[in-house]
Amino acid sequence: MTVVVFGSINIDLIVKVPHLPAKGETVIGHHFFSAPGGKAANQAVAAAKLGVPVHLVGQVGGDEFGQILRQQLQGAGVDIERVTVNPHTHSGVASIVVDETGQNTIACAAGANSLVGALELQQFKSLLPEAKVALLELGIPLPTILAAANEVSASNCLLVLDPAPVQANLPRELFPLIDIITPNEVEASQLVGFTVDGVTTARQAASFLHQMGVKTVIITLGSQGAFCSTEEESFWVKPITVEVVDTIAAGDAFNGALAAALAYGKSLREAVQWGTVAGSLAVTQKGAQPSLPDRDSFMAFLTRHSH
Repeated sequence: MTVVVFGSINIDLIVKVPHLPAKGETVIGHHFFSAPGGKAANQAVAAAKLGVPVHLVGQVGGDEFGQILRQQLQGAGVDIERVTVNPHTHSGVASIVVDETGQNTIACAAGANSLVGALELQQFKSLLPEAKVALLELGIPLPTILAAANEVSASNCLLVLDPAPVQANLPRELFPLIDIITPNEVEASQLVGFTVDGVTTARQAASFLHQMGVKTVIITLGSQGAFCSTEEESFWVKPITVEVVDTIAAGDAFNGALAAALAYGKSLREAVQWGTVAGSLAVTQKGAQPSLPDRDSFMAFLTRHSH
């Protein structure tokens, strides 16, 4: 029933501003806070908070941020035994600007994340025999991701890839290794080369990704919900209306909950519903990991919004 997450671990430095700055513009913010983040770390926390055993594989720097990140992850119930500390570099840092409507822009300094390689790959491989779901994202070097995907493919584990931060020219050999891919509209548009902005274009994008070899495509459509397509069927999960505080980690909440549901043996349709509920709850709170729902609030919200 274990979930293994492999990828980036960051500290988020967040400034709230009246509007996102234009090129060359300085905007005076009215609030600053820091919080643990990084796509893989967020997804690991999201799944762990829903009660599944989660192992995180990745790298932090030998700085104060690295210590804070490891402590926070451990406190959230994530197994960090295979998070290595690299004394020769800094931890990953994300500088995030969030406007009044909850929209954000992010600039990252990858630091230790850019050095994730053979050691972490070995650690990842050692966890696969016990794992039910492996979550990968694109915040670490591409050769490492491709090697990790090949390892999952050789195991009995389900591979979920969150193609973010999005890269347009992913190696073609990666796609047939993916059991489930989970882009948002922007990422899906980049992957397929045309605009994805609703269910109709999501269906076209899913068809394109199936032809590339991906077995299941889930495209998150923000306020329009989520579209899911397999080789046998497709369905749309309706959005849940909530008051948006900020959209940081909504996608990570979705992926973590999706992985948790699959680890619990839920159906694909239930798993997409779990992801939708977790993503909806995450946008009602500020920050990345602090916004991820705990099991009790998640289950209460799920019960209210199940159809």
